[in-house]
Amino acid sequence: MRYALGVEYDGSDFKGWQQLGENGCASVQATLQEALSSVADAPVSVVCAGRTDAGVHGECQVVHFDSDVVREPRGWVLGTTTRLPPSVCVRWCVPVADDFHARFSARARRYRYRLLNRQVRPALYRQTLSWERRPLDAGAMHRAAQALLGENDFSSFRSVQCQALHARRELQAISVARHGEVVEVQVQANAFLHHMVRNIVGSLLLVGAGEKPEAWIAQLLALRDRTQAGPTAPPQGLVFVGPLYPDQWQLPAEVTL
Repeated sequence: MRYALGVEYDGSDFKGWQQLGENGCASVQATLQEALSSVADAPVSVVCAGRTDAGVHGECQVVHFDSDVVREPRGWVLGTTTRLPPSVCVRWCVPVADDFHARFSARARRYRYRLLNRQVRPALYRQTLSWERRPLDAGAMHRAAQALLGENDFSSFRSVQCQALHARRELQAISVARHGEVVEVQVQANAFLHHMVRNIVGSLLLVGAGEKPEAWIAQLLALRDRTQAGPTAPPQGLVFVGPLYPDQWQLPAEVTL
């Protein structure tokens, strides 16, 4: 039987989503697999919709796994969550068809980046907020970001460690808005490159601070040169909101197109 899970986690204490080698217990994946295996009383491996880096959080990461063990969805949710650390929980479980794939069945992925824009660093919510002391023009950032929409080569916003076969991605939506002292960037694409969101945010910050003109983001995109772009923004402010799937899979509304 194949199951899909919605997983929420605070990535602060993890070395990212992906399990690395046999001693990968500092990863979210390894921690979740250990808990699921305990519930199943058998080894369980999971496949995720999108990997996250060290310090990055997940609001509704979707994974799938196969198991011959008979458990009600409620049993998988509660049984697994009780075996997880406080920084991770399973929000829901849905039995799915055998051809469902958490990664390949997804049609889009969404991220949110939030930063506190004031003179003093945050004390509350510091694990889920980045910080910028310079005043930012969120309107300028939003206008500049619209140049990234569509299917483009995002080499200028790609980590040198990125292992993707090519840098073309379809950016479906991007917005920058201010909510009091917090500036929030929301991004949706068919898929993302390694550090792509954090690199886009790092460049937009230079526009927001007045160091670069709004047209600079379009110029960076055309250059396809990572060395010309801004720095990589810190991981704390980044949340993987979750993937989106066609309604044929009958998953919860928050992950359905």
